[in-house]
Amino acid sequence: MIVFFGPAGAGKSVQGQMLAARNGWRWLSAGQMLRDTRDLELIKEMQTGKLVNPQRVNELMGEAIKRSLTINNVILDGFPRQLDQAKWLIEHKSHHGRDIKLVVVLEVPKSELLKRLEVRGRIDDTPEAIDERLKIYRTEMYPILSYLTEQNVNIVHIDGVGSVGQVHDRIMEELEAHDLA
Repeated sequence: MIVFFGPAGAGKSVQGQMLAARNGWRWLSAGQMLRDTRDLELIKEMQTGKLVNPQRVNELMGEAIKRSLTINNVILDGFPRQLDQAKWLIEHKSHHGRDIKLVVVLEVPKSELLKRLEVRGRIDDTPEAIDERLKIYRTEMYPILSYLTEQNVNIVHIDGVGSVGQVHDRIMEELEAHDLA
């Protein structure tokens, strides 16, 4: 598995989908799976910017990963979001059958994120929700990255500013350096 980290608007979905299409891999987005459930409670919860019940997300993600076992690689977008989810992902390998081969952290300044999110215009991209998600992201990301480092997972930080193609090229260079592409 390749795990994408980055705040809302960093380009995780675009880059994950491009990698999946280019390599015949599966892109799994926690946010997209949650939106696709059409569960009004979950959607309301997402609109506040707060994180959805982690156990519910673990279940959705675990089943999706399991369904993808015949595919060479899986790209996780927006998961794990909390330390407990990262631990679940590592500790439940026997359930879903995958190791984390690389974590890609897309680094994008807040000013650029705000521009991108304004253009994206999703229903859960209100200014208040964006600020809340950025705060949660910063609070949750560092413990997850520390834990994954302790588990000997390779982590790369990629400059997420520039054209989609420039960022994609940077990601491909790292995947090649780690013998994943």
